Amino acid sequence: MKSNVETLEDNRVKVSVEVDESEFGSAVDAAFKRIAREVKMPGFRPGKAPRRLLEAQLGHQVGRDEALRDALPDYYARAVVEHDVDVIAAPEIEITAGEESGPIVFDAVVEVRPQVNAAGYDGLRVEIPRPAPSNDDIDQQLDAMRGQFAELEPVERAADDGDHVTIDISGTHEGEEVPGLTTTDYDYEVGSGAVVAEIDENLRGASAGQDVEFEAEHPDPEEDEPLQFSIAVKEVREAVLPDLDDAWAAEASEFETVEELRADLVTRLTAMRISQAVAAVQQNSAEALAGLVTDDVPDAMIEGEINARIQDFVGRLQQQGADISEYMSSIGITPETLADQFREPAEQAVRVDLALRFVAEQENLIPDDAALSETIVEMATESGQDAVELEKRLAEFGQLSALRADLAKQRALEWLTDNVELIDDEGATIDRSELETPSTETDADSVNEPEEDPAAETTNEDDE
Repeated sequence: MKSNVETLEDNRVKVSVEVDESEFGSAVDAAFKRIAREVKMPGFRPGKAPRRLLEAQLGHQVGRDEALRDALPDYYARAVVEHDVDVIAAPEIEITAGEESGPIVFDAVVEVRPQVNAAGYDGLRVEIPRPAPSNDDIDQQLDAMRGQFAELEPVERAADDGDHVTIDISGTHEGEEVPGLTTTDYDYEVGSGAVVAEIDENLRGASAGQDVEFEAEHPDPEEDEPLQFSIAVKEVREAVLPDLDDAWAAEASEFETVEELRADLVTRLTAMRISQAVAAVQQNSAEALAGLVTDDVPDAMIEGEINARIQDFVGRLQQQGADISEYMSSIGITPETLADQFREPAEQAVRVDLALRFVAEQENLIPDDAALSETIVEMATESGQDAVELEKRLAEFGQLSALRADLAKQRALEWLTDNVELIDDEGATIDRSELETPSTETDADSVNEPEEDPAAETTNEDDE
């Protein structure tokens, strides 16, 4: 097989392939063997009819056509691997010779990954949350802990967020009582956002002895008629926090004094905030880099990324035992709306991919063959494979270039996060030393999760 590649306009190339008659003859033989398994001929078991009889009955062109359908994609794939063509879409194949006899010659026009410009990457400023917690942050954590020990006391005033109100509530829809929305002496925290937002809106400013009636949009998008609510406010109580003193600290935590508790919160919150800031450096740097790409990105790459994200989404649902059709029906979305939800992040991911390749090229970060082989050895060791065989398979399936690109993008992202200027939400510079986790005796597992509440950790350590 001979092949060559010609660069065309509009980010396309033409892969021209010629397969000599003897090589294609093997594909025709294989085609007739497949046909023999499907065609019944008197006196022969399935798959055993000789080719000459099949040709006599069906014509020689049947086997040739079958071979063309089956073998052309393989010939094309081999040419793409040979010339290291970075294709991003399906090819348009045109047979130019050999459909009836002689060598097979065809052209495949295909779109390839473009090269973009991300000029200015070496002067990016990236905003991240300041790693060091403020005194207000620590005070909020202490207040959250105190809130767990708060006592509710009746007050003679209108309700506000954070207050607890005792209510009789009746919820109906089209005149019918709605299960779960009708009860008496119900304790409700104003501002909690439970059930529907309109409840909070109408309870703010309401006093004991007051009745409120209102409508609320039905949470089911298929229901046109609103919900009707009637609420009688019977009592308003406010949460009274315990005094912030050593006695409370000893009761609420493992520490004897507020000073010790506060120091522990500073340590925990600092570690958590540093973890969040480090993650933000990478994410925000990538987003800022993508913003430098002014070129149009190919629809084929965006659609490919959307499909990959949908497949990942479906896979995660299946792991949880959920059916994708039932799930989509339950939340009222279609395959088209699901794809639309993924479109914006997919385009962003494509821009990041192309921009990181640009940075890798500009900063000479593309790994050489030695670095590539070293990575393959590491992959083989981790998976218990032979490194030589693994590299051979990667080369056979054209994956070496993809692996090299992935390593280059990883290096580019590391270079970027090491070189962007870091600022906080007020534009003040953040020194990278602030992103270094201080050495403490705190269990690392207790500070590596950004969503954990340091206050909750302090009061529930026995449950960890």
